[in-house]
Amino acid sequence: MAFLLLVPAAGAQQTRKINKKNLVVKEWNTDPKGGNRRLDHVTTYSPEGKKIDETEYNSDGQKWRKRYEHGPDGRVSRELVYDAHNRLQTYKTFEYNEFSRKKVQYTYNAKGKLLAVKHFEYIVQDE
Repeated sequence: MAFLLLVPAAGAQQTRKINKKNLVVKEWNTDPKGGNRRLDHVTTYSPEGKKIDETEYNSDGQKWRKRYEHGPDGRVSRELVYDAHNRLQTYKTFEYNEFSRKKVQYTYNAKGKLLAVKHFEYIVQDE
């Protein structure tokens, strides 16, 4: 039986996992001279630490927004996509495999018409 011990290199910082419960992550773009700062992206997490909302911004304001709904199993059950005016454009539903990975993704328009089906395939390659 072999054991692997990882020791950080001298001067290396140890990484800690961030607690995502009730977390809001804001991403800012700043011009190279350090002057103007513009909000680029905001991601919001629930009290349980699940991603519930993402908003992308441009110079005019909101570019798009995604809202995530989770099923009783904790996995994303629906992903709703809104436009710059916060109008629902499309939504996606998912099927998962026995390893909790996406198996099938269904994309619908705002009126519920099926637009696309995407199948996911996971292949493990030996080194």
